[in-house]
Amino acid sequence: MRDDTDGAPSPSEEILDIVDEHDKVIGRAARGEAYARGLRHRCVFVQARDAQGRIFVHRRTATKLVFPSLYDMFVGGVVGAGESYDDAALREAQEELGVSGLPRPVPLFRFLYEASATGRDGIRQTWWSAVYEVPCLLPVRPQAEEVAWYDFLPQQELDARLGTWAWVPDGLAAYERLRAYRG
Repeated sequence: MRDDTDGAPSPSEEILDIVDEHDKVIGRAARGEAYARGLRHRCVFVQARDAQGRIFVHRRTATKLVFPSLYDMFVGGVVGAGESYDDAALREAQEELGVSGLPRPVPLFRFLYEASATGRDGIRQTWWSAVYEVPCLLPVRPQAEEVAWYDFLPQQELDARLGTWAWVPDGLAAYERLRAYRG
């Protein structure tokens, strides 16, 4: 399947490294196949903050392959086959924020995300997750294909919204670990 607008492959055709429980590459698969079969792959989560220290928060579009229309406090996505976590973090942050010239995101930690319940089709959801932070002092222009709504929220407002908005579960898992990491 191709994207009709520019001839680029659709997101489901993107090739990912498939990894084991120790984050070692054991194969490759198209993103759509990895999701459909519950194959463990790699993702990055980047927390972007503006000059006032507010956190970029957004609602994903309804067309996203995973967690459509849910809120997220990270930008990020899958790590392509042969791509490093660091390169994916910078690429994804710049793409989703709609900026160029961001500083390289700072890596904080990694964890294995495994959903406590299977996804909407009964497929297991699991991926190695690398969490980063980056200052974003540039005006943002998020991708309309990725982001339906966005704002920079103060930490306390974000925390107040945790119980009222529908959040992506992997982002919540990363956020809980990030709060523990920062103590």
